[in-house]
Amino acid sequence: MAEQLLQISGLTVAVEGKQILNGVDLTVNRGEVHAIMGPNGSGKSTLANALMGHPRYEITGGTMIFKGENIAGLSPDERARRGIFLAFQYPTSIPGVTMVNFLRQAMKAVRGEDVPVREFREKLLSTMKMLKMDEQFARRYVNEGFSGGEKKRAEILQMGILDPDLAVMDETDSGLDIDALRTVAEGVNALTTPKLGIVLITHYQRLLNYIKPQFVHILFAGRIIQSGGADLALQLEAEGYDPVIAKYGPALAATGEKA
Repeated sequence: MAEQLLQISGLTVAVEGKQILNGVDLTVNRGEVHAIMGPNGSGKSTLANALMGHPRYEITGGTMIFKGENIAGLSPDERARRGIFLAFQYPTSIPGVTMVNFLRQAMKAVRGEDVPVREFREKLLSTMKMLKMDEQFARRYVNEGFSGGEKKRAEILQMGILDPDLAVMDETDSGLDIDALRTVAEGVNALTTPKLGIVLITHYQRLLNYIKPQFVHILFAGRIIQSGGADLALQLEAEGYDPVIAKYGPALAATGEKA
């Protein structure tokens, strides 16, 4: 039986007093890939930020149980130490800080103790080899002058170094051409293990050609309104979101919620 990793029940989230999520329910087991899809403004990035504990996102109801613990009151660094990783849609540049120093400090922060140089170097080199990355990449400043694809590859390298239990990937395909998309997806696949759960947030089915989800969920008006297998993403690609909105919009409107 699969081990439950994350259970979200009735999650409601507000940003600056505006309700964005209206009762999200989601269960992720170890080894599973869940794709979250939905139109703009449906609450996808809000879900990602709420999971990671961004202070701007206020939990107004429901629970987020991660490895048996309610994490709603934990800070982002505490969640990271417990094994949650967020890959940002728009990674930030940090001029003057090399990737190697950034990664070592991140590893130290997550572990809560210093990491011996030899152990860190072995971990870094083995992870870069697995991801087919040139060692020179680690000597560059964090995201400074990086292409869109390089920024996303840097996120995947961080994921490999930190070895999380849950990876939340917020529109990892945003701004990538087809070659960069394939490269990034190959990196994610290389790091996928039976212990890792992945929540993959995306607008488009094209990423799911390379990272195969077992489950696809449609988020609309702050709720997951439909779930299915990988074929649901293909259906969305062919038909768009209009049929979903036409089907579920009236019911949501009746409860006073807006798409």
